[in-house]
Amino acid sequence: MALTATRRTDRDAPPGRGSGRRGEPARPRASLRRRLWRERWMYLFIAPGLLFFVVLKYVPLLGNVIAFQDYSPFLGFGGSPWVGLANFAAMFTDPELGTALKNTLVLSLLQIVVAFPAPIALALLLNSLISTRVKRIIQSVVYLPHFIGWVIVVSIWQEVLGGGGVVSEVLQRFGAGPIDLMSNPDTFPMLVTSQVIWKEIGWGTIIFFAAITMISTQLYESAAVDGAGPWRRMWHVTLPGMSTVIVLLLILRLGTVLTVGFEQLLLQQTMVGSDAALVLDTFTYYRGVVAGDWGLATAAGLVKGVVGTLLVVAANRFAKRMGGEGIL
Repeated sequence: MALTATRRTDRDAPPGRGSGRRGEPARPRASLRRRLWRERWMYLFIAPGLLFFVVLKYVPLLGNVIAFQDYSPFLGFGGSPWVGLANFAAMFTDPELGTALKNTLVLSLLQIVVAFPAPIALALLLNSLISTRVKRIIQSVVYLPHFIGWVIVVSIWQEVLGGGGVVSEVLQRFGAGPIDLMSNPDTFPMLVTSQVIWKEIGWGTIIFFAAITMISTQLYESAAVDGAGPWRRMWHVTLPGMSTVIVLLLILRLGTVLTVGFEQLLLQQTMVGSDAALVLDTFTYYRGVVAGDWGLATAAGLVKGVVGTLLVVAANRFAKRMGGEGIL
């Protein structure tokens, strides 16, 4: 009975009082100030990153009030009159919004279907190479375009595929007519997607290649003992091992489904025309910065953010229902 009473007393005791190891005296819980001071160097390392997100990511969110105002830079947030949902009504009745939304969805669909799997395919290809030297050379070459600005990228593509470019001159020497793929509205969506793949495939491969290196070599050895060839090992070992990273990045990509590249499209809009190159990002730029309609431009940006958030939440729930881990 005495032993039972003693166990009940220890279990019912509040944390920090009598909950220590048996035979050791209970230590009183340190106050918040003392814990902060004790871990001061860890908090000091966290401070720059926390300050970055607070100042550059969260404080600018307050600027979304412009979407509900007839904003004037001379009057500021406090002096500009409130107009309710008038900016949203003007945005949805804008005649160019339909063109911008259609182009955005087409380019976003192509980038998800074609550009997103490209780094996965390249990572699998590099992983299948036996020569480590060849693998490193290919990795170094495909990484380089990521560090080139879009101005340079568009200029290079113009010199190759433009009206006076290399491809056009070669075709003329063989008797074919000149060709200008940079100003063709019909091929422009695939042109933009190809530019994205060329510029970012190497950078995207880094994450997938890191995921492949985390797969246990024992799984490959077991599959080889069972008679699995290279293709079966890739299908049954490598791809399942990468599935968590693939789902994670796909969910994050859906969050930016209405963002398909501002600078890239703005630089080429003069060549191909607004009917093919106008997207929501450039629509916001022309309405806000060029025309000075800050309220309408902010409303468009706010709608983009809300749609992206809803897609991320929906995709995360879908991934969890399918047995994945999700991101939230």
